[in-house]
Parts: sequence; C-alpha cells; structure tokens
Amino acid sequence: MNGGVDNMSVKSCEKIEKSQVALTIEVGAEAFQAAVEKAYQKMRRKINVPGFRPGKAPRKIIEGMYGAEVFFEEAINIAFPDAYEEAVKEQELQPVGYPAVELVGDATREGFTFKATVPVYPEVTLGEYKGLTAEKEEVKVTAADVDERLKQLSDRNTRLVSVEREAKEGDTAVIDFEGFLDGKPFDGGKGENHSLELGSHSFVPGFEEQVVGMKAGDEKDIDITFPEDYHADLAGKAVVFKVKCHEVKEKDVPEMDDEFAKDVSEFDTMKELKADLKKKISEERQKAADREFEDALMSKVAEGITADIPDAMVENQARQFAENFKMQIAQQGIPYDQYAQMTGITEAKLVEDAKEPALRQVRMDLALAAVIKAEGIEASDEEVEAEYQKLAEQYGMDLEMVKKYVQADQVRDQVVSRKAVAVVVDSATAVKPKAAKKTARKTEEKAEGASEGEEKPKRKKTTKKTAESGEKADVKADDEAKAAKKTAKKAVKEAQKEEE
Repeated sequence: MNGGVDNMSVKSCEKIEKSQVALTIEVGAEAFQAAVEKAYQKMRRKINVPGFRPGKAPRKIIEGMYGAEVFFEEAINIAFPDAYEEAVKEQELQPVGYPAVELVGDATREGFTFKATVPVYPEVTLGEYKGLTAEKEEVKVTAADVDERLKQLSDRNTRLVSVEREAKEGDTAVIDFEGFLDGKPFDGGKGENHSLELGSHSFVPGFEEQVVGMKAGDEKDIDITFPEDYHADLAGKAVVFKVKCHEVKEKDVPEMDDEFAKDVSEFDTMKELKADLKKKISEERQKAADREFEDALMSKVAEGITADIPDAMVENQARQFAENFKMQIAQQGIPYDQYAQMTGITEAKLVEDAKEPALRQVRMDLALAAVIKAEGIEASDEEVEAEYQKLAEQYGMDLEMVKKYVQADQVRDQVVSRKAVAVVVDSATAVKPKAAKKTARKTEEKAEGASEGEEKPKRKKTTKKTAESGEKADVKADDEAKAAKKTAKKAVKEAQKEEE
C-alpha cells in the first residue's frame, strides 16, 4: 500500500451482489510482528510466569512456555483495523456498513491473510427526473375554516370556574375514586383530586356518565362492568367505584368580539383577526400543497432509479427510524420501556416494521444524490452564509451560536439538496387531484392527522401530552395501550420529519 501501513497489501478486490465488495488483504511479517509486540505489551501483565513479577516476563519466555501463537489472536485484532482502513482508502470504496471478516488460512510468523466483505455505496442510474407530472391541490380557505381556527383560539382561552350545581356533560368534576373487585380494592384503581372532563371518554365506559348529576360534597358508588377487550385482569369484570366529588367546574367561554381579538392578537377588531387567520391558513395550506407536490415528484424520481441497494443501508435507516420513534414516545412523557410493555412490541419488531419505509427513504436519498451529481449542483459560500442567517432568524439565535452548533457541511448539503429538488419541481407539471383524493385529503385534515398514512421519505437530512399518574394508570391502561399502538404506527412513519 503506497503511503499507507507498511507491509500490507490488497490481493484482490471483487464486486459481488447487493453492492458488496470482497477484499482479500495480506498483512506481512513486518506489520504482523509489530502487532504481536503490541499484543505482548497489552497482555503480559495477565500472564503468570514462575520467577517473574507480573508483567516482567520477556516475550520470548512467554512464547516458549505457551507457544509462538499465544499473542496471535490479539495481534490479528490489533492489525486488522489499520489494514482494512488502508485497503478501503486504496480501493477508493465508500462503505455503508461494517465488514464481515474471516481469516484465510492460518496466521504464522510471516503474517496472515483475511477476507473482508463490506457493503458499499451503490452505483445509481437515474431514470426520468425532468418534465414529470404530479397532482397539486388548489388552495382554498372558507369562512368555516376561519371559524374553526377561531374556535381553537377560544378553547385555548377558555377558563374553568367553580359552580355550585350538579355536574353536567362538558363540566370538569374534581373527584376522589377507588375501585373494588369482589369487595377488595384492585391495583391502579385509585385516584385523588383528579380533574375529569365529563364527556371526554377518558375513563372506562360508563364511568363519566354516572358522575353527571353529582355536586360538590356528594359521594356515590358507581357500578361498572369492564369491556371484554379490556386488559386481562379486569376484562368483563363487574366492579364498584366509590367516588367523592370535591368540586364542579364549568367552562367560561369568551365572547367572539373585538375585545377577544385584542386579547388574543395584535389586532383591534374581529374583522382584522379573521382576515389574518384566513391569510395564515392559506399560507399553511399552500406550503402543504407545495410539499405534497414535491414529495410526489421526488417519489417518482426515487422509483425510477436503478440501484443494487445493500441490505445494510436499509437496516441502518430502519434503526434510525426506530430510534426517532423512541424519542417521540419519550417526548410525549411515556418511558419507552413502559410503552413497549403496554403494546407488546419488541425492538426487533419495531425495526422490522420500519424496513419498508426505510427502503423508500434510502431510494429517495440515492435519487437526490444522483440528481445532484447529474446536474453538477454546488453551494457557494454566499449561499451557505445566507442559510446560516435564515436559521438564526428562524430559531431566534445569535448567528455565531448557530455556526457553533450546526456544521457548515450540513448547511451546504441542505442548500444543495434544495437546489436539486428545485430542478425536479421547476420542470414539472402540476395537475388537479381527482375528486376522490380531494375528499380523502379534506377528511384527513379534519381528523388533524389521526389517520394512519405511511411515512413520507424526507428529501434531505439536516440537523404535551402528560403521562397519566401511577394511581390511575391501570384504570386507563387499555385506552393508553390502544393509543400507544396508534401512536406507534404514526410515529414510525413520521419519525424522520424533525430531521428535515
């Protein structure tokens, strides 16, 4: 190896299926003996030799007692990384995973030969990426859309005030409760000073309906039969909850007038606030429509590439999706171990479920890189600086602080990726979506993302709910488990969005 580690050479470099390369590498006597000496220095303190203090026995004495091969295994482990790294550099390979290594023959004083099979970045052939066609929705905002946004503002500014009357649906009752099965309290069935919104269906079916009508100071026994599909310990069981009501609160909903507009915005009138909301909704939907259009186009580009993709690339991406999902679960206040126990999901299953979207993501990354290469796209220093400025403004941070935490190469990659997407988008033709798809899109929007769409691969890489208290966790365990499973499907499919 010229300019590399002395006395090491690549005997063969063979391309095999799945974009793997089989390297046969020979480590000669000089390099191997240097590794043996390092192995001796590392191991000598652990080898007992009569007549010598620990670590003081000469190498030849130890080899004479235990055989010349006593240090070979450790020496191979020492010599391999440098030899492999040098071979990869010499052959100008781009590994995308760890190599599978096997010794060829036996190691001797003259050295050893090993074979390393490593997955590498695949050769990519682009299909069509200019002049494509995709659907793009025309953005419209109705008065009902503005009213819905106003309602959200109203809900956020609604207060709960204490009332001296019987509780009704929509009120919040502050209660103590304890559940009994066959006259004995069961684990997780107790809570104190719990605020329960009546009609929220957050407790076991039939519970909230029987709290309706209670007022402060009332105590009541509530008979409940758990559903058959509840978790095993309580499924189908008849229980009694002893409930005490401490307080009843109703919603104090603000009037939708000019005073409300002043309280929640920088505007003086409701008319101005509505106009601003309409503008913001329109901008949001336009961005969403633009993004969906870009995603559809880039998906077509990704589908059109030809590449022998190594399994390691898909496995690595699937594991990244799984890690992102765990982070999302933790951010929602649910320890991942607890979530896994509730849903019964395993690490292996999480990664396996992520492999299909991971393959699409890998194809997207390969396609984007191929477009960048085909178009010779680069980012100037001025463009990188402008991107830094944008990030500083976006996050309200000092420019130098942004530069400290975000590497220039990451910013440059982001600029280049955006320019590559623009090549595809600017040459494309937008068509109106079919009526059925429009209806489905509106339904999904109303559901606020509740439907389980598959993960959309990202175009480039860049740099609450509160958990239930332990005292009521089991009463709601079934609902939480179902919600967690639903969250899992969605989060595994969307985990990468924060990287964009």
